Amino acid sequence: MAKTFDEVMERFRSITFRDEFDIIVAIANGGIVPAAILNQRLQKEIYLLKINLRDEYQHPKYERPKLLSPIDFDYKNKRILLVDDRIKTGSTIKLAKELMDEAATIKTFAVNGNADYALYDEACFKFPWII
Repeated sequence: MAKTFDEVMERFRSITFRDEFDIIVAIANGGIVPAAILNQRLQKEIYLLKINLRDEYQHPKYERPKLLSPIDFDYKNKRILLVDDRIKTGSTIKLAKELMDEAATIKTFAVNGNADYALYDEACFKFPWII
């Protein structure tokens, strides 16, 4: 079922975070918009982790997720909120956690999927900010 922008934004406004974070790491490209919205509340620096698995139609492009460019920010000993738009299999999140294994903690956020913090966990739907 489609979600309106207002419905999704209300979920962003009402979510409660039980953890403290030093930085937000967005999985590019899908995590960029959600991370920017979260930053309105959390006021933390946002960094991009360029990992890709799927094309714009959500079909796998590769056998497994790929790091597209080297990590160019300091994540060691940081408390990280790792943000993606959708978590399906968890393979992208798993790779991100492996790549940043020297972080103090990593908590996950998804607009839709199984995460430490999620707005929805249901069948896929088109995000209202995608044109």
